Amino acid sequence: MRNPSTAAVLSFLLPGMGQIYNGEWLHAILWFIITPGLWIGTGGCFGWVCHVISAYLAYVYAKDHPVVL
Repeated sequence: MRNPSTAAVLSFLLPGMGQIYNGEWLHAILWFIITPGLWIGTGGCFGWVCHVISAYLAYVYAKDHPVVL
């Protein structure tokens, strides 16, 4: 069983880790590329937004798909 809270915390600490926990490898790669780009590209102003969005999406996916296939 996937734990939505674990997915959210992992993804908040490092965007993409919650997606790996959920088995969403392509989404994880996307977050690994986008987040550093926003941190560097905006001088740190919008990097935190990626952390929040990634955590939310990991939580929702784990909540909607609780069983690992």
